[in-house]
Amino acid sequence: MLVTVALIIGEITNAAQRGWWGSHSLTTDTVSGLLVLLITVLVVNQLLNLRQARQQSRAVAAQAAIVMAQAAQLAGAVSSVIDGSGNRHAASDADRTYMLMLLISAPVFIDDPVARSFLEQAQDFGGEMTGTLTLTHSSTDGAAGPGDRLDDAMKQLQSAAAPLLQLLSPKVRDFIQRIGQSAEK
Repeated sequence: MLVTVALIIGEITNAAQRGWWGSHSLTTDTVSGLLVLLITVLVVNQLLNLRQARQQSRAVAAQAAIVMAQAAQLAGAVSSVIDGSGNRHAASDADRTYMLMLLISAPVFIDDPVARSFLEQAQDFGGEMTGTLTLTHSSTDGAAGPGDRLDDAMKQLQSAAAPLLQLLSPKVRDFIQRIGQSAEK
């Protein structure tokens, strides 16, 4: 683009340059053809990069939705252990599955700042869940208070996921949520 602009300015302002280009028609045609080709390649490349980024952002959003479904399952399992109605072993399995999912998903979330923020929040959520399970395992009094922390951690995770999930259609979000609910059963 810069070369094209420089040639145009030179053509307009310099009579000697204008005369040279006029007397060398093959060179003029070749240079102009190459410049048009280069500009076309640059424009097409930009469009392809934008399209690829859009597709990649949808894949990241879908992965975030899956992590959110797993997080909801984990939160339910841990909450049921806190209130005494749940199975601690099943909650520990759900915690391991969630943490393994985060480990596998991390490379997908690293490149984008919004996705990386979600990953950090998801890791904090997982740490809170693991800490709560450890606390309920070591105490016999029902561990008062962790329920509020778990609710706060889930709300923060949902807030971090919101910008990513907006990229998905409502149909896809509902489908992934149903998968998460069926995995609970």
